Amino acid sequence: MASNNRLLALDILRGITIAGMILVNNPGSWGTIYAPLRHAQWNGLTPTDLVFPFFMFIMGISTCLSLRKYRDRRAAAVWKILRRSVIIFAIGWGLAWLGGLFWGRHESLWETFTGVRTLGVLQRLAISYLGGALIGLVAHRRALGWIIALFLGIYAVILITGRGWEMSTQNIIARVDMAVLGPEHMYTDWTPDGPIKFDPEGLLGILPSIAHVLIGFWAGLKIIENRDNQRRMTTLFILGALLTFSGLLLDYGMPINKKIWSPTFVLTTCGLASTLLALLIWAIDVKGWKRWCRGFEAFGVNPLALYVFSSILAVASGAISWTTSTGSRQSLASWVYDDCLCSWLGAGELASLIYALLFVGVCWLVGLPLYLKRIYIKI
Repeated sequence: MASNNRLLALDILRGITIAGMILVNNPGSWGTIYAPLRHAQWNGLTPTDLVFPFFMFIMGISTCLSLRKYRDRRAAAVWKILRRSVIIFAIGWGLAWLGGLFWGRHESLWETFTGVRTLGVLQRLAISYLGGALIGLVAHRRALGWIIALFLGIYAVILITGRGWEMSTQNIIARVDMAVLGPEHMYTDWTPDGPIKFDPEGLLGILPSIAHVLIGFWAGLKIIENRDNQRRMTTLFILGALLTFSGLLLDYGMPINKKIWSPTFVLTTCGLASTLLALLIWAIDVKGWKRWCRGFEAFGVNPLALYVFSSILAVASGAISWTTSTGSRQSLASWVYDDCLCSWLGAGELASLIYALLFVGVCWLVGLPLYLKRIYIKI
C-alpha cells in the first residue's frame, strides 16, 4: 500500500469497535452473559469496557484527518462541527425517546418526552466531538498536550474532593447530574444494595471525554506527519506504551473506572487503542494481510449509521409481538432467543452469545450492500 493512501487499519479498527459495541449491547439475556462481555461493576476494566473509549479515540483521529481540508476555512469547519454535533446528539436523544415509547411504563405520550434520559452514548460522543474538534481546530499543536493534562488534572481534583470513587448518590458526579438534569432524566444503575440514579455518561465526565478525543486528535497529527507506515506504527506503539503504563501505574491511587471516566481510564484505554491500531497497521498496511478483516470494513465505513440501526432494531425486535396459543404476548426477540436458541442450547451464556452474534450479523447484512456500492452515510 502506498504510504499516503487511506489507512485501511483505521477503518478496520473502527469496524471492530462498532461490531463490539453492538455485540455487548444486545445479549439474548442480560442475566446470562459471559464475564468478558460484562462491564466492570465499578473499578476495573473488562474487554467490554474498551469498545466505547476505543471508538472515541478513533473519532479523535478521524476528526484530525477530516479537518485538514479546512485549514483556511475555519468558519466552514466550525459550522460543520456544530451541525454534526447537534445531529448526533438529537439522534441519541431520539433513540432514548423511542426506547421509552415502546419499553417505558408511561401513561401518556407526553410523559415519554418529559421522562427521557438526557444523556447517553451518542450524546457523549456529540459533546466530546464538539469540544475536541473545536479545540483541535484553534489550538496550537504544541499546546494540545498541556490542554489534555489540564483537563485530566482538573477532573482528578474534582473526583478526589467530591467522593468521586464512591458508588452512591453522594458522588459529585451524581450530585451535579441530579441538580442540573433531575433524577427523572438520569440513568438508573444497579448496585448490590439496589438501584440508584447514577449516569455513566453524566455531565462532569464530558471533561475527560474531551481530553480522550484530543489524545486521538494528537495521534492523528502524528499519522499525518509520518507518511511512512513503519514510522506511523512505531510512533503509535510508543504512544500506546506510554499511555498504558501511565494509566496502570496511576491506578494504584486513582482507580481505572469507566462509569466515572476516570483519568486513568482515559490513559489506559487510549494507550491500548493506540497499540492495537499500530498492530493493525503492521498486519494490514505493512504486511498486506487483509483477507481476514474484510468483514469488519462494512462496519468501519458506516459506523454511526449501523450503530443507530442496531438501536432501532433492538427496539423493533422487542416491540414486534403477537399473542401465543396460551394467551400470553411474545416478542420477536424472545421468540428467537427462547424458542429458537434456548430450546436447542439451553438457557445459558452460550445461547445469549449466539443471539448477540446473530444480531451483529443482521446489522452486517444491512451494512454490506452499502459498503459494496460505496454508499457512505455520514452523520
